[in-house]
Amino acid sequence: MTTGSPVVTFLGGARSVTGSRFLFDHRGGRLLVDCGLFQGLKRERARNWAPFGVDPATIDAVVLTHAHVDHCGYLPALVRDGFRGRVLCTPGTADLAGVVLPDAGRLQEEEAAFANRMGYSKHAPAEPLFTEADARRALPLLAPVDHHEPVALAGVGVTFRRAGHILGSASVVLDVEGGPRVVVSGDLGRPSHPLLCPPDTLAGVDADWLLVESTYGDRCHDDGDVAGRLAAVVRATAARGGTVVIPAFAVDRTEVVLYHLRRLMAEGAIPALTVYVDSPMALDALAAYRTALRSRSADLRVEVLDGPDPFETGTVAEVRDPEGSKRIDRQSVPSIIVSASGMATGGRVLHHLARFLPDGRSTVVLVGYQAEGTRGRLLSDGARQIKLLGQYVPVRAEVAQLPELSVHADRRELLGWLRTHDTTPDGVFVVHGELEAARALRDGIGDELGWPAIVPHVGERVRLDPIRRRASSR
Repeated sequence: MTTGSPVVTFLGGARSVTGSRFLFDHRGGRLLVDCGLFQGLKRERARNWAPFGVDPATIDAVVLTHAHVDHCGYLPALVRDGFRGRVLCTPGTADLAGVVLPDAGRLQEEEAAFANRMGYSKHAPAEPLFTEADARRALPLLAPVDHHEPVALAGVGVTFRRAGHILGSASVVLDVEGGPRVVVSGDLGRPSHPLLCPPDTLAGVDADWLLVESTYGDRCHDDGDVAGRLAAVVRATAARGGTVVIPAFAVDRTEVVLYHLRRLMAEGAIPALTVYVDSPMALDALAAYRTALRSRSADLRVEVLDGPDPFETGTVAEVRDPEGSKRIDRQSVPSIIVSASGMATGGRVLHHLARFLPDGRSTVVLVGYQAEGTRGRLLSDGARQIKLLGQYVPVRAEVAQLPELSVHADRRELLGWLRTHDTTPDGVFVVHGELEAARALRDGIGDELGWPAIVPHVGERVRLDPIRRRASSR
């Protein structure tokens, strides 16, 4: 705790794309913004098993920006280890966390059991980081609050603003009692997201400090005909009798992929292939999106609300059971498989990759950011073989990359969002990005906006003095 100025500690999400964890200590208590899992390189994943950094029982409350596991996935372990406070989030995030967290625990258990059966774990026995039961014990702590509805929590005023990244995603405005105003961007979506409304601007917010993500801080998306490129990949693969495997994040990326496939089939741009959605979590998330459609959620674009079901191609086959998943790999006709996880770090997609990567007729389509150290990154970098399920598999299939299907804002869009802030802040912390991307965005903020920007280290503690306000009161 602190008796002076508020202090932020970067427990994660610093110089890496995953593990977002930002701890705020102030006179009134201790608040954690995001509680994510580390993914990617082995040294990053190992940090999930390390002590959290502070005793979870000393944290008064948690605020979640959205329901991706690198932002909320450690919550079951935090609760298991003693956290008992409220977990503030939007209703959409609460709905999706109710899908994501139990599935993450179940997946942890399944992967540990599989490693023990196959004997490829270095640990004897392999243990899950947390269990499905741990996840379900965390869910009653979720306290939904609508976007733009201020609420007081552990001595801090909290307001969610729409981030346009996934259903329910938010940037967070923190008003520390007697201290500064801080904005945490969370993951920012693209203004061109086909389903979701664009992120709210920063106009009128007047923050002293900003934490901004930098996943694509060093590059801009190609806004060419991404649907046409996807169509070309599907047509070519089908023509040679292959299968299209799309590792896709279960939440939002699966929905965006289905949206494009539905439109392409309706237009006759691709053949009406069976589309297997092979992920119980993805199917539950899809159900949450359809519920949002029926309730006319303010997160969704009006044209989506008023149109036909954006996810139904007429050929979608929902696969929930393991036996059904195995049957997909035995089929011999062209099809499309959409399966989690998006960076091929785990889940059923590993079995599909093991089956189809050696098949030169097939194609693996990477549709989003691939973090360093993941199998998706290895494939995007041109690996000739990758290790799957304890053995090396040759890569003979075509690997196509469509990063434009990412739902992360790019460099141009991140800088554009920051430009909507009416005043010069005391400083900007560039987080949630690999070091090269974070440094590139930091330099862009300094060069183009003239604002002070910092790329913090993991574990770094920084006082958040309200410099501008203090100076203006002299």
